[in-house]
Amino acid sequence: MTHYTPRAFAIGRPGRTVCFLVVLMVCVSLALGTKTGYKLFSLTMVEKLDCIHESAETPDVYIVERLFSSSLVVVVSTAMPQRMNIYHFKKGTEICNYSYPNNILAVKLNRQRLMVCLEESIYIHNIKDMKLLKTLLNTPSNPSGLCALSTNHSNSYLAYPGSATIGEIIVYDANNLNTVTMIPAHDSPLAALTFNTSATKLASASERGTVIRVFSIPEGQRLFEFRRGMKRYVNISSLSFSPDGQFLCASSNTETVHIFKLEQLGPSGGDEAATWTSYVGKMFSAASSYFPAQVSGMMSQDRAFATVHLLTSGQKNVCTLAMIQKLPRLLVATADGQLFIYNVDPLDGGECMLFGVDDDQVEETESEGSEVTGPAQACPSYAATAALPASGPVTATLTGYSEDGGAKKGEVIPEHEFAAGPVCLDDENEFPPVSIQKC
Repeated sequence: MTHYTPRAFAIGRPGRTVCFLVVLMVCVSLALGTKTGYKLFSLTMVEKLDCIHESAETPDVYIVERLFSSSLVVVVSTAMPQRMNIYHFKKGTEICNYSYPNNILAVKLNRQRLMVCLEESIYIHNIKDMKLLKTLLNTPSNPSGLCALSTNHSNSYLAYPGSATIGEIIVYDANNLNTVTMIPAHDSPLAALTFNTSATKLASASERGTVIRVFSIPEGQRLFEFRRGMKRYVNISSLSFSPDGQFLCASSNTETVHIFKLEQLGPSGGDEAATWTSYVGKMFSAASSYFPAQVSGMMSQDRAFATVHLLTSGQKNVCTLAMIQKLPRLLVATADGQLFIYNVDPLDGGECMLFGVDDDQVEETESEGSEVTGPAQACPSYAATAALPASGPVTATLTGYSEDGGAKKGEVIPEHEFAAGPVCLDDENEFPPVSIQKC
């Protein structure tokens, strides 16, 4: 694709792309599955999107997950939808592969666990040696592969639907391998789930797409309730917390992306400013106790703090909030292979502007690939230090792995592959991945 809007990077082919955004502390990592393979990008500045790796070995990739900013990548293709391949992309070697009884719908991973979701079962592996630790069988039918795994490996929680007909959430402790709680989140089936970085909050949305709720973890108590809209039901495609956990963004099949602010109201007569808005808010809160639960719930819901109006609607996308060049940004990657970057005002909110576009002008230009005209770089980019040419056919695997249950003879990945702590493969500090699969 060579046609893009300013600061809307062209990243793939229309109709055959699937985008994954990983927010890191120092950059944003984007993984892209296409008809011809997959690509990995790094975004350290808003002017340029760097391709750090490209592989054409596996066609029709519909799942590609990278372990934060490490060299470990998990790939699933439509040619072999029951098989998961794990690569060390910088070395061009396959670490291992596993096959499952049915099609793989989602893969999630953190520094401790790798989770594979099928329609009616979930497999939990120890990521250091890929040994299968637990199989959750006969889970409620989950044809979309909806699930979330916290990126905080100390609190490695897994969330998945507890019912196929209503919005129940099962929270499972993937470290201790036991169920933590069941949350009755919505009346209709679930559509989206995500943890914050510390795994202390879980956000959810249902197929109706009108209300987004945030719960405490592991208790499962409702903390916040946000109303996305009242006029129509929508298909929410992604939810994502900001790195600091103060904001939550939601994208859908409509042209609007919403950003909500997670803040508790101060005590009565205390921290709240003596404004007309706060006064009306208090009155509504007091009056809501006299109404039925559904009505009082609607009155207590908070509206969006900030919004983004996309140039198009109706296509699948994924959104995330990140700090890039010390400023908050909203990123939206779409299924037609474009990445939009918006500036966010963390104090006043309101309408977010597309980066590099004037308030009264949206100018379309032509470019080759993902290259964007910008200031010359004074030092080598991340891509210059990390990129390797696409490797040839895999001819070797790392020792210590087998396809039948983990490490051979108790071996693990050699220690020189790791930094301090489990599975770091040249890893940097990280924030959570937000992913969207197109099957």
